[in-house]
Parts: sequence; structure tokens; C-alpha cells
Amino acid sequence: MGDRALGLRRGGASTSLRYRDVIPLGGMEQVEQVEVDQAPPGYHDDKDAVLKRLRRIEGQVRGLQRLVQEDKYCIDVLTQVAATTKSLQAVAMQLLEKHLDHCVREAMVAGGEVARDKVTEASQAIERLLRT
Repeated sequence: MGDRALGLRRGGASTSLRYRDVIPLGGMEQVEQVEVDQAPPGYHDDKDAVLKRLRRIEGQVRGLQRLVQEDKYCIDVLTQVAATTKSLQAVAMQLLEKHLDHCVREAMVAGGEVARDKVTEASQAIERLLRT
């Protein structure tokens, strides 16, 4: 399995990232190329802020590694794990909010199967978040 073609639309222009599915057929390969136009994600305007938060979380994880390396007290490590988990949950909630406000809202305007699919997708994402 190989490259995938993804289309990204920014500012009216469409940019395609190409991919190929390579399917072996009795010693031969069949290559399928697909191009898709897709709007930028709902968090696109807040991308820098999301990345900043994720870098901060990355620092928290490095701090956790350091605590374990230095044989710190279990409760101190667990406290930092809880703080890191909360930080990740906050990022997840921000992304979910943007997804609902942007992607799902646009799908609802489009209606039909697209709307049903986006609502189902969002419900499944919420379900996964609640399991964590």
C-alpha cells in the first residue's frame, strides 16, 4: 500500500497531495490514483495556538520521563501524569469544538448523507474521548 492523494483547498486554490494504492494482482500491480478536494480543518485559524499547546504538553511528557529517570516519588509522578492528561483533554475539547463549529456545521448546511456522516463521525469521536 502506498501513497494517497489528498486535496487541500486554501484561499480558493486547490493543492493536491498524491498517493497510490498498489494492489498486487497475480504478479502485476494495479495502481489507483484518487484526488479529493477538502476544506482546511476547523482548527486551521487556531493552528499556531494548538501547536503551542501541544509543544507545552510535549515538555510535560519530557518532564515525566525525567521524574521517572530520577526515581521521584510515585505520587509526584502520578500528579504530573494527571496534569498532562488534563492538558491533552483540553486540546481535544478545543479541536472537537472547532470541528463541530466548522466541519459539522458546513455539513448540516449541505444536508443529506454528508450531514448524517459528519454527525456520526463527531459522535464516534466524542465516544472515544469519553472512554479516555
